[in-house]
Amino acid sequence: MPELMLDGRALKVAEGTNVAAALALGGDGCGRTSVSGQRRAPLCGMGICQECRVTIDGRRRLACQTLCRDGMHVETHA
Repeated sequence: MPELMLDGRALKVAEGTNVAAALALGGDGCGRTSVSGQRRAPLCGMGICQECRVTIDGRRRLACQTLCRDGMHVETHA
C-alpha cells in the first residue's frame, strides 16, 4: 500500500491508484488554482484537458496519468 505526501500530509492509497484519485481521497479533489483564483479539478480523466496538473517530486505532471508510488511528493499549490 503506497504512502505519498499530498501537500505535506501523509496519505495511504491502494495499489494502482492514480494521483487524481488520491487528490479526491485526501484533499479537495483539485489539482491546481487558476490564474483567476478558482480551484480546478480533473475533468476528462485521460490527459486531454490538462486540468489535473500537479507537481510530483518537483516536476509538473498530469495526475490522471500518474500512478501513486511509495514516497511520492505531490503539491497542488492550494
